[in-house]
Amino acid sequence: MSHSQTSLRGYITVTVITASLAAASALAFSLPVWAMFVGWIAFFTRGLTTRSTIENLGCVWLGLGVGALAALTISALALVLSVSVALPLVVFVVALIVVGLRGLPVLNNLLGYFLGLVAWFAAHLEPSLENVAHLAGAGTIGSVAGWISHFIPCRVLKTA
Repeated sequence: MSHSQTSLRGYITVTVITASLAAASALAFSLPVWAMFVGWIAFFTRGLTTRSTIENLGCVWLGLGVGALAALTISALALVLSVSVALPLVVFVVALIVVGLRGLPVLNNLLGYFLGLVAWFAAHLEPSLENVAHLAGAGTIGSVAGWISHFIPCRVLKTA
């Protein structure tokens, strides 16, 4: 068996075991498994380093928070303007803010922000800190799992 076959098998083994454990962890904490995968995706959006993992996850968390605030704003404005006016207006403002954040020296992962926003609105939860934390917890499990699935094979199995 060649080194590359061993490395590929090791990578696949670590990845499927990590994915299974991450899914089981999300379930054990009553977190949505699909939201765990949002964090896993965020890990792979930019820079496969520990620092990038934290920054990417931070962008997802901020995206979740912005999503919750946007949902509150849409609800408040819909009482005055109607949903058909409030929703596009809030989306426009949120998009301006999030796209503007890409110029920051840190926490500038545009995809991370949008993953957080998508996760928030896909979850159909009432805006609250508890619900933001719920989704952030799931995303954290996913980002840690992504980190493990990348670094264990790279460090232990010596693959790149």
